[in-house]
Amino acid sequence: MKILSSMWGRVFSVLMVGMVSSTALTVWLAFGEREKTLMQYRITHNIERTEQMARALDVLPTSSREHFLAAAPPMGLQVASIPAESSPATPESDYAKAVSEKLGQSFHVTSLPTDPTLCPRQPKESTVARLPCETLGITLHDGTGLRLVVTPPRSNAPLHNDFLQYLLMFFVSVAILSYVIAKMAMRPLQQMAEAAVALGQDINSPPLPETGTSEIQQATRAFNAMQGRIRHHISQRTHMLAAITHDLQTPLTRLRLRLEKVGDQELRDKLIGDLSAMQMMIREGLDLARSMDSSEALRPLDIDSLIDSICSDAVEAGQKVSFTGIPGITVMARPQALRRCLTNLIDNAVKYGQYANITLKLDKEDANHVVKILVRDGGAGIPVEYQKKVFEPFFRMETSRSRESGGTGLGLTIAQNIAQQHGGQLQLSNLAEGGLEVALILPVHQTTDVS
Repeated sequence: MKILSSMWGRVFSVLMVGMVSSTALTVWLAFGEREKTLMQYRITHNIERTEQMARALDVLPTSSREHFLAAAPPMGLQVASIPAESSPATPESDYAKAVSEKLGQSFHVTSLPTDPTLCPRQPKESTVARLPCETLGITLHDGTGLRLVVTPPRSNAPLHNDFLQYLLMFFVSVAILSYVIAKMAMRPLQQMAEAAVALGQDINSPPLPETGTSEIQQATRAFNAMQGRIRHHISQRTHMLAAITHDLQTPLTRLRLRLEKVGDQELRDKLIGDLSAMQMMIREGLDLARSMDSSEALRPLDIDSLIDSICSDAVEAGQKVSFTGIPGITVMARPQALRRCLTNLIDNAVKYGQYANITLKLDKEDANHVVKILVRDGGAGIPVEYQKKVFEPFFRMETSRSRESGGTGLGLTIAQNIAQQHGGQLQLSNLAEGGLEVALILPVHQTTDVS
């Protein structure tokens, strides 16, 4: 079940099952005790009425007993003024013993075989269960025998609609209370999970407020401390990489000027080529350092206009680039970082696949809209076993470091860093007709027109 896949759903289910089970057990025990109490009360009441009936008949003259029996309400008792017939084969019942104790030794009480035809019939429309009746024989002081067909008390009536309505209201209240408790208990964890996602997109996101229970405050303090340490380590690494690459620019420039004085033309060309490769590595190292820096602010960005601008610049630079877009899609992005990411993808496509066809699509994943920017080329593609490794820094499928072939192996690393900072990702796939497709997937925070 989908509800059990979330923590709050499991807490809610456990609370509901526990409370409903305990309530059902309590109701069952309470009704059982109530049934026993009422049954005992009714039996005692019937015994008292039986005693009163026998004593009243005993003091009446024989001639008046028939009129009394005809006028007296039955009240669950049927009395026939006929000679009682004792049967030694019929054991004395608990009811007969109780009546005998109540009347005393002056009355003789025995159990008689029960004639079903003498038992009162239960109405057909009645849904209340009734136990079988039993027959008592009572001998009065004058020797007159009485046969009493005693109807045992009815069992409790079934549950009324009012009770069922109250029970339903109780379960609804329990469900609402369980839902509120589960949400309250899981809200700090949900906030921490959202903060972890935001941390992956922006290392400078504000810390979580340290509120709630002592355990939640302790976990929040640990999370904020971890965020601070990560931010400090990334800042140190970024600054160190940027400082090294920046400081290397000056001596490399001096080397280039001095190489112009080398007399051997062939040696000078080789040294200048090596120096150019070093400068290219330094520039891409700076780009890598910038891709780790998320200081640029997020703001709404028309993704169609950005891609169109990048493609226009690429066409003006002589690259074979085409673009098919969807106007009106707005995402929250860092414009310069996202431009650098898309530029790297287009440059790679043109470099290794001769051309770049860019398509903008709006899709739906996990009930959320995402925008997919597909960059396709006409190259040889990338073997499946290398499609994850190409995102590692300095990984190159070619051993050469020349820009015309292997490059430095930082282009896709930089693009992946930027995509992850935007809450997105890069996916690689080889096309059936040949070539490579790079999909940049970004969440859509706001859409105005997707037709």
